[in-house]
Amino acid sequence: MKARKSKKRAPSFRKLLKTSKVKLDNKLKNKQYKQQSTAKKYRKEQRKLRQAVKDVVSKKPVLLEDGKHILRAQRTEEEEEEEALPLDMMDEDDLQLLKDLGQVPSFLTRDLSSSEPVHIKKRKQESIIDKYEKVPRRLQTEPEKEVIHLLPIKDKCGIIPQTREKPVVNINANEEEEQEEMEFEEVVTEDPLPKLTTEEYVIERRRKLQDRKIHIAALASAILSDPESNIKKLKELRAMLMEQDPDVAVIVRKLVMVSLMELFKDITPSYKIRPLTETEKASKVRKETQKLREFEEGLVSQYKFYLENLEQIIKDWKQRKLKKSNVVSLKAYKGLAEVAVKSLCELLVALPHFNFHNNIIVLIVPLMNDKSKLISEMCCEAVQKLFKQDKLGHASLGVVKVISGFVKSQNYVVRSELLKSFLYLRIKEIEVKKDTEDINAPKKFMSYKEKRKSLSRMQRKWKKAEEKLERELREAEASESTEKKMKLHTETLNMVFVTYFRILKKAQRSPLLPAVLEGLAKFAHLINVEFFDDLLVVLHTLIESGELSYRECLHCVHTAFHILSGQGDVLNIDPMKFYTHLYKTLFKLHAGATNEDVEIVLQCLDVMLTKRRKQVSQQRALAFIKRLCTLALHVLPNSSIGILATNRVLMHTFPKTDLLLDNESQGSGIFLPELDEPEYCNAQNTALWELHALRRHYHPVVQRFASHLIAGAPSEGSEALRLDLSRRSAIELFETYNMKTMTFNPPVTSVNPTKKDTIFHVDSYLNEDLNQLIRTHSNETIIQLPLDFTRYLKTSVQ
Repeated sequence: MKARKSKKRAPSFRKLLKTSKVKLDNKLKNKQYKQQSTAKKYRKEQRKLRQAVKDVVSKKPVLLEDGKHILRAQRTEEEEEEEALPLDMMDEDDLQLLKDLGQVPSFLTRDLSSSEPVHIKKRKQESIIDKYEKVPRRLQTEPEKEVIHLLPIKDKCGIIPQTREKPVVNINANEEEEQEEMEFEEVVTEDPLPKLTTEEYVIERRRKLQDRKIHIAALASAILSDPESNIKKLKELRAMLMEQDPDVAVIVRKLVMVSLMELFKDITPSYKIRPLTETEKASKVRKETQKLREFEEGLVSQYKFYLENLEQIIKDWKQRKLKKSNVVSLKAYKGLAEVAVKSLCELLVALPHFNFHNNIIVLIVPLMNDKSKLISEMCCEAVQKLFKQDKLGHASLGVVKVISGFVKSQNYVVRSELLKSFLYLRIKEIEVKKDTEDINAPKKFMSYKEKRKSLSRMQRKWKKAEEKLERELREAEASESTEKKMKLHTETLNMVFVTYFRILKKAQRSPLLPAVLEGLAKFAHLINVEFFDDLLVVLHTLIESGELSYRECLHCVHTAFHILSGQGDVLNIDPMKFYTHLYKTLFKLHAGATNEDVEIVLQCLDVMLTKRRKQVSQQRALAFIKRLCTLALHVLPNSSIGILATNRVLMHTFPKTDLLLDNESQGSGIFLPELDEPEYCNAQNTALWELHALRRHYHPVVQRFASHLIAGAPSEGSEALRLDLSRRSAIELFETYNMKTMTFNPPVTSVNPTKKDTIFHVDSYLNEDLNQLIRTHSNETIIQLPLDFTRYLKTSVQ
């Protein structure tokens, strides 16, 4: 029993499983090293044999010293082998013989590997080749075989170890097989692919594209159905932005960009996601909360990567950089960039509250000044749309800051559309004042002492309930306070005015000047009164410099009167120089290129005369009405309608101007139409004869307005205007009857006359009085008309 206990126990199966992985790796490495060393020895011997054969065949003589070295090396190898041989394999007689020979001196100096005598050096005539041939050859030795130790067998004699030879892998054979496989692969790759016809290629491309579309739709549907569970599929969908198939790469990438954009618009929450703190990450939460956190984290990361992909696409297009894969051509980069910009614009407008909105703004603003008209328009429209729908002012402030910095960095050499986008800001809806002290303070609730002093017990009870309800309503609305909105709008306006004043000061010849003047006119009521005098001086200096175009001068006049019509009413300033400039430059308008400038003139007249009626004298009003009627003869019909509508308003605003309709009224002096001063041209001594010429205008609406003004612009009666004409402003009428499409508005109606009751229809060309004249005097000669036209009318009526 003791003997049994002292014996070492065999390791159990569990212990074998627990064997260190390092030991197993070491054993494997040792086995591999043995195999490699054996193979190395074998290759070395083969190399020596091949070299010996080559030397013999080529019959190259070997130097004697080299031969000696070879013999010595050979002897050392054989001595090592002999020492390695066991002495048990030799007989006693042989051993005795070797001992006896060892005592002889010649035995020690003799080469035992050859049968030559001791004094071999004396034979000087012996050839080197014969000597080399006498060197014994070593047979090709096989590599050592690795032995696998098996379980031992126990019998009466004891334990018998069991082994088995491990089959050696023939390395040369494996190398030959690998070479054959490589050759086979090369042969296979060299085979040309079957060439497809055009029809087969189109069918194959449609099939690929349909497969990609189905895959995109499946991923998008899965994400929309359960965003929290399938948020990881966003990564799979985003990976398709790197489509490598050149046949469908461009279309697939465009589809993926648009699909991801729509997905983010749908699944993005209505709040900004902030990163979790270390304390929040370490704390234990419910499964639902953890799931929501994982969803938010995945959404933000994928949204960030998506924006980076869009930015990279735009950069590649800008730099004309061709990728190594060469999947997308340089021509296709523009189409991809347009889709990327469109996606960014949609996200800019749809997700102003979400993460990375400022990053999108930084990408979009430089593209507003892009050379490509399509991309520039897309970005400008997106920014304008954002300004229109931004009620709080956070997003607007961010965009205005970036635009202001970009304009300054480009040294004011940018498109005017960048500054025109400021006109869409919603700041006009809220009253913005100079100081925050003027802003109404938030409502304060009464303290307990105040209630006790001024209210009874029942009143205090009702007051408490009312205050509680008001607090709950405020929390439920969760709306921004008026004070915060005003601060944001004030800061935004400051940035806008800083940009405008920089351009007025440093870049007066810049093409941005019209946009600056237009913006100042829009926000003039919000400018501080302290700057009014300086602004008017700058505007008048710009007009007098002569470097501005006519349209820019009109913008200066419009801006000056907008400034004076708001808070400027309290200032005692007479802008006579601006009235004079507009009066003397009205005749620069005509039916050609300057016809579009009539709209700005109508806006100026409305601010200068109608809204400042108390500061305008009768002589000034008469002079402008007379000059406007003369101008109506020189411009297109829509401009004539707008001018006549303005005269109608002025005749209602200044009733004494009806003396221009009476040609018998006389005053002191003679009318001087060439004089540039409206106060001293004696306009009361003339009449509006232009209206009689306009009654014969080919446009029916111009005829109607002329007849209406000749009758004194009545609000009732036969000469009164229709409601659709009387209720519209002059600018609305100008836009309604615009002739940009080169068609009549309203269209001319054609009527086929009968033989007996033939009346020549001239409703679209002549007025009603002339038609009545033709009906009553069909057989008489009409002296007022030219002779040829009279004959034509008589023959047509007969």
